[in-house]
Amino acid sequence: MFQRIPSITTTELEKLDRPVIIDVRETHEYKGGHIPKAKNVPLGQIAAFSSTEPVYVICASGMRSKRAAKILRKNGVEVTNVRGGMMAWQGLVKGGIK
Repeated sequence: MFQRIPSITTTELEKLDRPVIIDVRETHEYKGGHIPKAKNVPLGQIAAFSSTEPVYVICASGMRSKRAAKILRKNGVEVTNVRGGMMAWQGLVKGGIK
C-alpha cells in the first residue's frame, strides 16, 4: 500500500540526459530563477498535471515537491522528488540570480 517516493540529489539530477523537470513553486518564485527547461506547475495545480514520461519534481527546499510527488504518484505518474530543491541546486539557472 504505502510506497516510498523515490528521490535524487540535485547533483544526480544534473547528470541526467534531458529529464522532465516540474517546478512546483509559485509562479513568482519560478520567475526568480529556475532550472532551464523546467516547467512551472505550482503545487496548487499539480493534481491536473499528467505525463506518460517519468518526471522529477523540484521546489525551493524539497518539501512541496515531496507533497506534489505523492499527488502525482496517486494519479499514476512515475515521479521522483529532488531532495534539497533549488536551495541545493548548483547548476545553470534561467531568470533571477543564483
